[in-house]
Amino acid sequence: MRAAVVSQYREPLTLEDRPIPTPGPGQVLVRLEACGLCHTDIHAIDGDWPVQPGLPFVPGHEGVGIVERLGDGVTTREVGQRVALPWLGYACGECRYCIDGRENLCESQHNTGYSVDGGYAEYAIAEARFAVPVPDGVSPLDAAPLTCAGVTTYAAVKAARVVPGERVAVFGIGGLGHLAVQYARLVGAQVVAVDVTEEKLELAVELGADHAVNAAEVDPVQAIRHLGGVDVAIVLAVAPTVFDQAFQSLNRGGRLVLVSLPADGTLTIPVFDTVLKGISVIGSIVGTRQDLVEVFALHAAGRTRVVAARRDIADVNEAVAEVLAGQVPARLVFVYDSGLPVESPADAGAAARE
Repeated sequence: MRAAVVSQYREPLTLEDRPIPTPGPGQVLVRLEACGLCHTDIHAIDGDWPVQPGLPFVPGHEGVGIVERLGDGVTTREVGQRVALPWLGYACGECRYCIDGRENLCESQHNTGYSVDGGYAEYAIAEARFAVPVPDGVSPLDAAPLTCAGVTTYAAVKAARVVPGERVAVFGIGGLGHLAVQYARLVGAQVVAVDVTEEKLELAVELGADHAVNAAEVDPVQAIRHLGGVDVAIVLAVAPTVFDQAFQSLNRGGRLVLVSLPADGTLTIPVFDTVLKGISVIGSIVGTRQDLVEVFALHAAGRTRVVAARRDIADVNEAVAEVLAGQVPARLVFVYDSGLPVESPADAGAAARE
């Protein structure tokens, strides 16, 4: 099977021919149809975070494919079933966090494409319990971004406890942000999209944002204050200035929801303003299996739209460069033998509008 492998941090990935793996007890073998390229994958490739993946490894935690083989003891999944392989590849099921519904905080978790090989390959092994079924009517191309970008922003909106009629600012419109706009709208919020790229802001408005703020042209804090401030600020961008802008945009009782993970991120906030205004700072990390089930159900019901462009895994390094250059309106998705045509980078703009 083809697999894109990280052998050294901050070096180009190499395309290797590897044996198809064999599932162990409680596992399934999945033939990948698609896998999204998340910025977290790039952090993994570069070894940016304090806990680094062991080398060599296969990135990718937005994998979607067909179960081809069951390991011993697997009774909850079937051969031929389409499943998603999310970031949460395993949780113990017994700790306080797993028991009370916060399995995404399990300290014994394994993460797909980070601590275990992921979806930048034609086949992958997954723990059967954490291979989330994809419902009929949700294509592999759509399911892949929903598996991380979707569930992450959906969980962030839930964590913010948005009340209908509140104003929500989404800082960073892209693979995550274009879905965050839609989830905030679904719970009845007025949405302010903030980005530095006009094309992405136009997409946000097309997807339901009530206001668009180009932070490259105006002071986003002043622009948002002119609208009356916001009750929730969801930070999906990694630029250091964005965190302060998001905080300064909040009204009294506002909630700052942190999702993005910059390589050298440190948050500095004024204690006086935080206390006096009753500001809450919330860290939101991906989501649970149930969150992903809900994300898929919303999409199957036609409530959300995924914007993605297709790439071949052989072009993985070029795709990473596209993302780093900010040339991608929303999500890039690697497609395998799924009958989906593959596009070149030059086609991305047109494909994103399909």
